[in-house]
Amino acid sequence: MKQKIYQVLVNRHNGISYRYHRFHDGAAGVRRALSWIYLLLLNFAYYFLFCHFLGQKPELEIYESRRLHTKISESEANLKENPCLFADAFVDRLQKYDVISFDVFDTLIFRPFALPADLFFLVGKSFDYMDFKNIRIAAEQKARKKCREESGHSEVGLKDIWEMFEKEAGLSAGEGIQAEEKTEQNLCYANPFMLEVWKRLQMMNKKMILISDMYLSGESIIRILENAGYTGIQKIYVSNEYQKSKADGSLYLEVLKDWYPMDTEAKKIKRGRDLGKKKGKAGADKSGFSIVHVGDNLYSDYKMARNCGIDVLPYPNINKNTLLYRSMDMSAIVGSAYRAVVNSHLYNGLYSYGMEYEYGFIYGGLFVVGYCNFIHEYYEKQELDKLLFLSRDGDILKQAYDILFPNDAAEYVYWSRKAAVKIMADEDRHDYFRRFLYHKVNQKYTISQILHSMELDCLIGQLKDWKTESFVDLGLKKELTDKNVHQLRQFIEEKWEQVKAVYKPQIAAAGKYYGGILNGCRKAAAVDIGWAGSGAVSLSHLIEKVWKLPCQTTGIIAGTNTVHNAEPDAAEIFLQTGKLTAYLYSQSHNRDLLKKHDPNRNYNVYWELLLASPTPQFSGFYEGRKNGASFRYFEKYDITLSFGQEEENKEGIREIQKGILDFVLKYQRHFKDFPCMYRISGRDAYAPMLAAASHNERYLKAIEKRFCIEKNIV
Repeated sequence: MKQKIYQVLVNRHNGISYRYHRFHDGAAGVRRALSWIYLLLLNFAYYFLFCHFLGQKPELEIYESRRLHTKISESEANLKENPCLFADAFVDRLQKYDVISFDVFDTLIFRPFALPADLFFLVGKSFDYMDFKNIRIAAEQKARKKCREESGHSEVGLKDIWEMFEKEAGLSAGEGIQAEEKTEQNLCYANPFMLEVWKRLQMMNKKMILISDMYLSGESIIRILENAGYTGIQKIYVSNEYQKSKADGSLYLEVLKDWYPMDTEAKKIKRGRDLGKKKGKAGADKSGFSIVHVGDNLYSDYKMARNCGIDVLPYPNINKNTLLYRSMDMSAIVGSAYRAVVNSHLYNGLYSYGMEYEYGFIYGGLFVVGYCNFIHEYYEKQELDKLLFLSRDGDILKQAYDILFPNDAAEYVYWSRKAAVKIMADEDRHDYFRRFLYHKVNQKYTISQILHSMELDCLIGQLKDWKTESFVDLGLKKELTDKNVHQLRQFIEEKWEQVKAVYKPQIAAAGKYYGGILNGCRKAAAVDIGWAGSGAVSLSHLIEKVWKLPCQTTGIIAGTNTVHNAEPDAAEIFLQTGKLTAYLYSQSHNRDLLKKHDPNRNYNVYWELLLASPTPQFSGFYEGRKNGASFRYFEKYDITLSFGQEEENKEGIREIQKGILDFVLKYQRHFKDFPCMYRISGRDAYAPMLAAASHNERYLKAIEKRFCIEKNIV
């Protein structure tokens, strides 16, 4: 009968089923009850109000839309909305009470998952059991229902739940209990804001107790808390041990009976009953004794505590703005972990951060963890001897990689488009002229500036005596345009032997540098952000074909050229042969990103800004010693490296890097014993940036305005 009712109410129409499951799945407590009411309302609207559109599943947008802050950061906005979220103010409001009661989960303790039930994914990973999470949820529901029918309440312990699980699915209850408790102990961690508040109150010798609606035992919860740094707990009240709950107020009455200074047990009980009738008239009793409760749930921690005559100090739930700002279009496990790490860091209230920091933490952190793991898996599979993180995009990647995989042979090396184009001039003349000349036409560069950027100052004096058949004036003060660019190329090509002579020492110097870096290596990979992959491809060509070093070199890039590029297929043969491999997307995977990622809308710039470095631009290799602030001499190889201008907003870039590294450290701390959590797909890694790109990239444009990004080789 029950199945038939479910079939009629839920499964008869796709639209109703979709809307119901979106609200119901993963819900617990009051929200779960509301989901059933919602289901009845959907059916009423469909059958009686003739809202037949509800029977159709809505067309889903391919990409999410989020209205993000563009003036201040999320954490700053949170503190403005919640002025009590300052440790000093919070402690000041609590210290006047005799007893301070705390909720445990989502208040004192966080889990690294946005939904508590998502932790079951990791609990079940060792059981090889399909759909473990939902079976575990169902076992708890059935155990609660059985308990309610037999005892008049639904407060069950972990043993009750797993005995039901064993009955329903056959898994050993003992093994299940052990696995779940171990996972909780492993993953739960302190809310840094509340830990600070707790320690300050502890120094004042305040009496602090815990009240939790939870199936874990009090002993297990105490272990979790002590491991997280909470000590000096006076007493814990757990719903399954008292068979009473915060949700109906009965557990608060037990607290009142224990802590109000009355003479006899009978008076304690009477006091609890009396206070239970006060309905919100919280505060101290006539003796002056006072108690306050701190928690995140507006119903069980706020309304019901007040109904029982207990003062409350609400703590805003860290996940309250998830739907407003976080990406939801992600795989279930990684998405939940990502949202939890971000929300717990930005919304706990201990600190606020700037927009540059949050750009790195929210939109770069997951990408860097996932990309580094992608690189590591490639490193192991290909049995590489060394990874080469190319400057400057490789700066933050190398720092993060050393944190995550410190035992891999990885080195930060100097390379740039400008250095590569000069050194490869005779090997790839097309790219040489494309980047130095054709990419700069009609941009108000003078011909003198162009020749200087190519380091061909030796040709400047020869230009005035050179004439073409079309008699185009190539005066040094003339700007490079589409009308004279071909003549300038012709002039340079006629002087090609001189051009080769200029770059020959640079080729030799670069060969010495990489010869030392790759000494003893037979296989290596160059790591870059992309997009055509020319940095890695050119370096590989030089290593194997020009310098003839005995090291097979491939390239790893974050993303490729897309359908919006003038040369969308530039690197396809390298991707096809395996000379290049891409993480986020390519023509062979994540094709929706291949179509979405548009360099003409500055998407390349936004990603490159995530991997920006405060170090100056690298511009070339030179033999011997050169003196000057822009040069760095390597005595070991007798070569000098040349550097260009520094970034204008170096402090902002450092903040982006700090945000990324903080995310990496937090993610590693939470999941160090679960290496499978490092396996973040390119689509998941890109998802936060898709949310950031909504509403015509208004958020990303606001971030870019804080920096001066150089888009050309100069």
